[in-house]
Amino acid sequence: MHEEPEFKPRPGQIDYTHIRRAPVINCIVEYDGKILLLQRSAIMRLYPNFWSGVSGFLDDDQSLEDKAKEELREEVGIKEIDIISITHGGVFEEEDEQYGKTWIVHPVLVKIKTDLLNFDWETQNHAWIKPEEYKSFNVLPNFDRVLRSFYDI
Repeated sequence: MHEEPEFKPRPGQIDYTHIRRAPVINCIVEYDGKILLLQRSAIMRLYPNFWSGVSGFLDDDQSLEDKAKEELREEVGIKEIDIISITHGGVFEEEDEQYGKTWIVHPVLVKIKTDLLNFDWETQNHAWIKPEEYKSFNVLPNFDRVLRSFYDI
């Protein structure tokens, strides 16, 4: 695969490609005291090669919990049965002139029972780290704010 697949919205799904303000979810996945960082694929249209949590657009009428479960299943192969808890963090806005977007970020912490993962095309690398170790990675802009929703770092 040499480029990101074209996004084709499902019925009822919003395409935020050309909309300035876009709500997104960024899930911190925690297992055994460590968090999962994913390195976004080099072919991603947005933030290629950056490190982040499991993320996606809030582009349909699903609840935040259901969207988190969907993204975890699609991107890293985590099944609902492997989820211990889902906790919401405080929503914040992130301006990004590079992409002409105002991201409305919904931080979510998902504690899981397994570290057996199955990555989709969006991830080229991953790491299990202590939350404070994120500074060693080229993370998404304001990813530290997502982490500070749940950790004293």
